[in-house]
Amino acid sequence: MGRRSIKESRQKEIIEAFYELAKKEGLENASIAKTAALININPSLVIHYFKTKESLVYGLIEYILDKYLLIFKTPAAYNNDPKKKLLKVIDNIFSQKWNTLFDDSVSYSCYSLAFRDKEVKEKYKILLDTLRSNFKEIIIECNKQGVLSVKDPAFVADSIFVLVDGAYYYLSLVSNKQEYKRKLAQYKEQALLQLNFSSSASAKARSRQLQQ
Repeated sequence: MGRRSIKESRQKEIIEAFYELAKKEGLENASIAKTAALININPSLVIHYFKTKESLVYGLIEYILDKYLLIFKTPAAYNNDPKKKLLKVIDNIFSQKWNTLFDDSVSYSCYSLAFRDKEVKEKYKILLDTLRSNFKEIIIECNKQGVLSVKDPAFVADSIFVLVDGAYYYLSLVSNKQEYKRKLAQYKEQALLQLNFSSSASAKARSRQLQQ
């Protein structure tokens, strides 16, 4: 167990260094040698854990997933209140928090490789399916508790994340802060409508959340 823990710790350190390089210099310019230099280790040690740069990219995509899953992290007090949990996750997704979890330029650079690399494509599919599955489970729990009545949780979860993917792709091109905030609020409202929350109801719910 100890050896495996050390291995996982070292792999994470290497991936995080590779990520920082990709943010600074671009994914295409990040290399095994530069990654090793950044954390003061021999390049052979990087190769020991990740045989090629492609392997580093695969590890980076898994790292992206770990980062994005943080969006589902909510206060422990919400564990027994699925509606509060759902609204908090929606707030997290349609906020600067989502956009700061992982650098867009690195994420899109990795994603572009899916058109040429079958394994990248499969890993990105797993990443996006995992986000949808987690969100679906929250909707199902809300249905069970009678706070929502969504006929097809999987379809709605998928539709909302289609909206999210398109929203942030477009918003990455928006420089005006006011326009960015306005459009993000509009996209968030569309997501709430898909969950059958009316504008007034969702506004009141968010207000109550802020007061608690």
